[in-house]
Amino acid sequence: MKKKLVILTGAGISAESGIKTFRDSDGLWEGHDVMEVASPEGWQKNPELVLDFYNQRRRQLNDVKPNLGHRELAQLQIHFDVHIITQNVDDLHERAGSKKVLHLHGELRKVRSTKNPKYILDWEGDLNLGNVDSFNHQLRPHIVWFGEAVPAFEEAIAITEGADYFAVIGTSLQVYPAAGLLDYVSAKTPIFYIDPNPIAIPNLRNSLKTIPMVASEGVPLLKNQLLAQFQ
Repeated sequence: MKKKLVILTGAGISAESGIKTFRDSDGLWEGHDVMEVASPEGWQKNPELVLDFYNQRRRQLNDVKPNLGHRELAQLQIHFDVHIITQNVDDLHERAGSKKVLHLHGELRKVRSTKNPKYILDWEGDLNLGNVDSFNHQLRPHIVWFGEAVPAFEEAIAITEGADYFAVIGTSLQVYPAAGLLDYVSAKTPIFYIDPNPIAIPNLRNSLKTIPMVASEGVPLLKNQLLAQFQ
């Protein structure tokens, strides 16, 4: 039976494909205050702005491709039972070939009803005012906004608790609840941390291997280390 490798990924792995990170150094996302385009209050205030913002993000997916980091993680499925828990809303992991991907913060290529959160549709083109569910309720981006619950977090905890190996790639570990998944990693499970600017992780019980590199450089190294040590 394959060992279970659980990987938490963040914006850093997609940044190498040309997708801007959620919050730039000036506190803006693509020129917008994030609360204008990523909060229930922003949606209530100006839904057209929010829809346009995510329509642009969705179109951008047609122009970007998975990078070596995404592809190497998919290759690890040959040797391990790989589960990816991602904070990213793009579909680059899936397009690289990863089969078990859990999106904590939603997905750009899905929309949902404003009244029934379980009414979720695949969506490729633009989403506009007037696009409604079967009960005539407006559809919205299938994105977890600031102030909203993270429905997939309980599933993420269950996946994490069963990990034989755990890796963190391309995330600052500053966004909760995602960063809190480290608290659910078994003390005997080795943790690998790939990021060009890794932070110190306090009170960590686990053995930790830090790889201070971008994902496209660090994931191949992780792959070699895992295969050398644990196969």
